[in-house]
Amino acid sequence: MAITAADAISTYILAKDDNRPQLMTRAFVDDCELEMVVKTDAISFPSSANGLEQVTQVLVTGFSEQYENVRTFCLSRPGSDHLPHFRCDWLVGMSARQGGAVRVGCGHYAWHFAAADDGRVKKLVIDIEVMCVLPVEDAALILRWLSALPYPWCQGSEAGKAIPDIDALRPIARFLCDRN
Repeated sequence: MAITAADAISTYILAKDDNRPQLMTRAFVDDCELEMVVKTDAISFPSSANGLEQVTQVLVTGFSEQYENVRTFCLSRPGSDHLPHFRCDWLVGMSARQGGAVRVGCGHYAWHFAAADDGRVKKLVIDIEVMCVLPVEDAALILRWLSALPYPWCQGSEAGKAIPDIDALRPIARFLCDRN
């Protein structure tokens, strides 16, 4: 049974944000690929992973061992049931399990979907453009901001209008404003 591009993306976000690795089989094909382009030293990921098990370990299981209170937003939504490719910007916020420091990041997703009779993700390229690390004292304000945004689809302008006025978040605010 085919899944729409929007359903595959939102299922992935639910799997990642809520640490539900069992959902990944609904979003990704077994022989999927992950490519990571990390342009910041504030977070680290392997540059690639192959196969559903490895991709799930990197994006869900291993990620949730380090972070909690995760909220991921796609800043645009695919308009068609099946697309071969879809590119969108994203925004994420989370707190570290150790110490509670908050990270807010943004970048780009490049989704490549399987055949129309399937629709799941064949390849995902994640560009991490900016990742800001803030002290635990800022956690409540940032998590409140993120929890008030439409989830998981949110316009960059809407997220940018409500972003807390914290100097460390200025690169995120610029990213969100540049998308409009």
